[in-house]
Amino acid sequence: MEANSRGPFAAASRIPGETREAIARIAGVEAASSITYQTVEAQYRAAKLRLYAIGYELSHPGGPPEIVAGRGIGRGRYELVADRASGIELDDRIKLGRVFFTVVGLTQHQVNSGGDPAVYITLADAQRLQFDVAPTATRVQLARGAGGASSDTVNAVIARLTPGASADMLAEVVRRWKHLTAITQTEQELILTQSLVDRARRQIGLFTSLLLTVSAVVISLMIYTMTMEKMKQNATLKLIGAPDRTIVAKNVQQAMAIGIFAFSIGVTLILAIKDSFPRRVVIEPDNVAALGLVVLVVCILSSGLGVRATLRIDPATALGG
Repeated sequence: MEANSRGPFAAASRIPGETREAIARIAGVEAASSITYQTVEAQYRAAKLRLYAIGYELSHPGGPPEIVAGRGIGRGRYELVADRASGIELDDRIKLGRVFFTVVGLTQHQVNSGGDPAVYITLADAQRLQFDVAPTATRVQLARGAGGASSDTVNAVIARLTPGASADMLAEVVRRWKHLTAITQTEQELILTQSLVDRARRQIGLFTSLLLTVSAVVISLMIYTMTMEKMKQNATLKLIGAPDRTIVAKNVQQAMAIGIFAFSIGVTLILAIKDSFPRRVVIEPDNVAALGLVVLVVCILSSGLGVRATLRIDPATALGG
């Protein structure tokens, strides 16, 4: 990437296209590819689409990781592979910039940090889309004497390393001798999670905290109401000598049963409709397990109000009318 930048995902970056050859010659680099990233808006049927256009070199790293329908780009010009989330269908034609592209393949789960679905085009098409200007603007630039600049500009160069090569050592070589910014995959993931999506992560955390608080209040009221309705039964248990731990366990188990039932319905519903969300939703098994544990803790704490009312019941209440 360009020197003193944080990568093409977090900041603007423009470097000469021949940088790829310089990176490819470094020991430990198996393959390198020039790549461009840009957000474009396109008219598709009756709707406006925001797409994340990725330009890459054919037969080099940076293309779609899998093709789930159709084929990959083969002709080299004016062909496009789109993510399924975009709603674009095979063999459709969509206009990006001043050129119509034919959709030859579909991929999935490829979006940018803002949730915009990705489309893949060749590097040459992407450079024309990103760096070429309209003919009228070109004439203005020529009149100002600013014409003739090279259009072989890219946003970044990605490299695939040979087995056993150290990513940190190669990144240091690039920084020291090529005067560029080199970021490993781990470092780029940290930038994405701690910078680009940090505000969204905080918002989701706030909403989750509010929902858990509301859930705790609702469960507490439900358990308390059910306890008050069974006041005479609980008093009877005390009267016949049932220990307090048995009565307390009954209330806690009741709260946990409610939480497990609600959690199961919620997870099933999320798994069923997650692909319909405007942004991609990734649910890891450890996240589901952690959320389930939090729900159980909330349910146990929420049962405290009902437990307190149960322990204060007078056994003589069972003898009343």
